[in-house]
This record gives sequence, structure tokens and C-alpha cells, in this order.
Amino acid sequence: MYNILFFIIVAIIILDFLFENFLSYLNLKNASSALPVELADVYNKDQYKKSQEYKRTNIRFSFLTSTFSLIILLLMLFLKGFAFVNDIAYSISENYILIAFIFFGIIMFGSDLLGIPFSIYDTFVIEEKFGFNKTTVKTFLFDKIKSWIMGAILGGLILAAIIWFYMKTGSAFWLWAWLLVAVFQVFMTMFYSNIIVPLFNNQTPMEEGPLRTKIEEFATSVGFKLTNIYVIDGSKRSTKANAYFAGLGSKKRIVLYDTLVKD
Repeated sequence: MYNILFFIIVAIIILDFLFENFLSYLNLKNASSALPVELADVYNKDQYKKSQEYKRTNIRFSFLTSTFSLIILLLMLFLKGFAFVNDIAYSISENYILIAFIFFGIIMFGSDLLGIPFSIYDTFVIEEKFGFNKTTVKTFLFDKIKSWIMGAILGGLILAAIIWFYMKTGSAFWLWAWLLVAVFQVFMTMFYSNIIVPLFNNQTPMEEGPLRTKIEEFATSVGFKLTNIYVIDGSKRSTKANAYFAGLGSKKRIVLYDTLVKD
């Protein structure tokens, strides 16, 4: 029998889905292909029209994927899919850490497998249609495999530590778990570009020149000293221009996509 808490959880999930998609609907409804006067010196009419069509296509696709995810989640809840996976985990081992590995491993891997067709369509149909895609089938497959391995290692270590704290600290579990996650987040903020990014992309120090000089001068003018300015080979997957900032202290860096530098 389902209790009141179960239905509260289901209601929250459905309301969250409806609210998020209502906001997306408002964005879609109010999107216009007419070029605003304020952007006349940034876009030409055809470019702006294409960007708005790309936005609408992604909103519609997001609605499709979120609806599919909601249906799968509700089926897992009402048909006791999570209990079934839990029984599988307990039938394999009596070790609580290993049980958690098996349970979350099945859930996460299964969820990712279900999402692969959507990822393929997004990359090789939508992105291709609008001229953004540069990802090859080989790159797509290797990215997926590396993501699974990385998720298993990092997720497994964090999960094992959280369960160990739960078993050893009792009522203080939440504090130790929070501290662990906080430390992990700080560590990833500092070393993300050094450890994770190289698994997927090559980063090279930006060459001396006008662009690097202007970035350094601007950083100095606002009291933000840094010397780590890199260029990443984003063009191996997409023609989109992008950039990001990462790190703390001596590890902080600015990374610009080669597509941004080129254009």
C-alpha cells in the first residue's frame, strides 16, 4: 500500500515538471524571429531568425526528453522498480557498501542507456541541422565510455565514503557527509581543468599576442591577477564559441574555446 508520503513525493515531482515546462512554454510563446533594434549591430536578420529557431527546437526537444524521464520515473515508483533493483542488489551481496554500488550503478547506468537515443538525436540531428555539430561517432562513443568510467570511479568513491560515515557515525552522519561533499566540491573546483578536462579535450597555453595581453590587462585592472590562460579544442565537437573560468588560488584559469578565438 502507498502511504501519504509517497503521494506527496509524486505530487512534488509532477508539479516540478509542470512548472519547469510552463516556464519553457512562456519562453517559446514569446520568442520572436523579428530582430530587436538593440541587436541590430550584433546579428543580421537571417542569423537572428536561425538562432530563434534553434532555441525553439531545443525547447520542444527538452519537453520531449523531460516528459520521457517523468514517465520512466513514475513507472519505477508505481511499479516498484526501485524495490526490484534493491532486491537484486541484496541478492548479490550482504556488504552494505557493495549493495549501494550495485543499486546506484544499475539505476544510473540504466538511466544513461535510456538517454542515449536522445543524445544521439540531439548531437547528430539537431546540432547537425543548425551547423554546429563536429562530433564524430567515434568521439561520441569514447566520450560516453570515458564518462561511465569516470562516473563509476568518482561516484563510487564518494558513495563508499558516505556509506562508511553513515555506518560509523550514526546521528552525526549528515555532518560528515556534508563535509565530505563540500571538500570534494572545492577539490573539483580547483583541479577540474587539470584532471577531468584532459580526458576529453586538449588545453594549450594561449600564445603571446594582442588577445592574451588584453585579457591580462583587464584582469589586472580589476585586481584579479592570473597567468593561466588556455585555449581548448572545442572545435572537435562543435562550432559553437564558448569560454569558462575555473579554479581557486594559484589554480584559477581562463579557458577559451578555439572557435571563440578563431572568430
